[in-house]
Amino acid sequence: MHNWSQDLSALLSVNGVISLFTLSILEVVLGIDNIIFISITADKLPRENQKKARTIGLMLALVVRCILLFSISYIAAMKDPVFSLGIYGVSGRGIILFGGGIFLLYKTWQEIMEKIHSDEDEIGPSKKGKSTFNAVVMQIVIIDIIFSFDSILTAVGLSGNVLIMISAVIIAMILMILFSGVVSDFINRNPGIKTIALAFLLVIGAMLMGEAVLDSYNPTVSEEHRIEINKNYAYIALAFAIMVELFNMKERKVKRERDFSADEKKENPNWSNEE
Repeated sequence: MHNWSQDLSALLSVNGVISLFTLSILEVVLGIDNIIFISITADKLPRENQKKARTIGLMLALVVRCILLFSISYIAAMKDPVFSLGIYGVSGRGIILFGGGIFLLYKTWQEIMEKIHSDEDEIGPSKKGKSTFNAVVMQIVIIDIIFSFDSILTAVGLSGNVLIMISAVIIAMILMILFSGVVSDFINRNPGIKTIALAFLLVIGAMLMGEAVLDSYNPTVSEEHRIEINKNYAYIALAFAIMVELFNMKERKVKRERDFSADEKKENPNWSNEE
């Protein structure tokens, strides 16, 4: 039987608080791709239903992750091969990651094609109403389950204390629920940022498939020859691309104000924008 009093004592210690803070930050960082997917998917709904869909999606993600944490021994067993292809063993985790990668690539590519071929005038309430609330929530649940594996494995790697892990997941989810609306509005209001976010999801989908392949390859080689995918490079690239786009947005804004001022001065020589 699990010793919850021991976990609570560890949580209330200085090291426990530091572990909780560190793990909470990492959970938020690992949840960025989840928030991006939820923001873009929820935008298919009428605006009055978007917040509800995001909240339900993130709450379900919290439930899924807590269930996985309580079933950590089962998750660990999913690393064992279910069947073999020659010398390579295919695990349950690998199957889920590979299937999740394909799902994410398909949904993201579909969204990119729609963005490219649709006129901005077509993207109105009637178009958004074509996606049903249940369909959007179901997509969010599926991607939540897939992204939860990374989150749980990271939590287990940093802390063996179930109470600390659950507390960190709850804190991270509360923060994501509070700020998901701001992130969603920012992404969907700026076409350039949305394109970057979609490209980032393509990269994450490819990484999930790559992790699934390596999950079968690594057990066949020695420890020093194993290959791991470092997602930090993807997050750094995302941050850099967003920084460049923010500079572009600022430049476009300055040029629009300058052009507006020039047009006003032509029509009214006595016009001044210093008010």
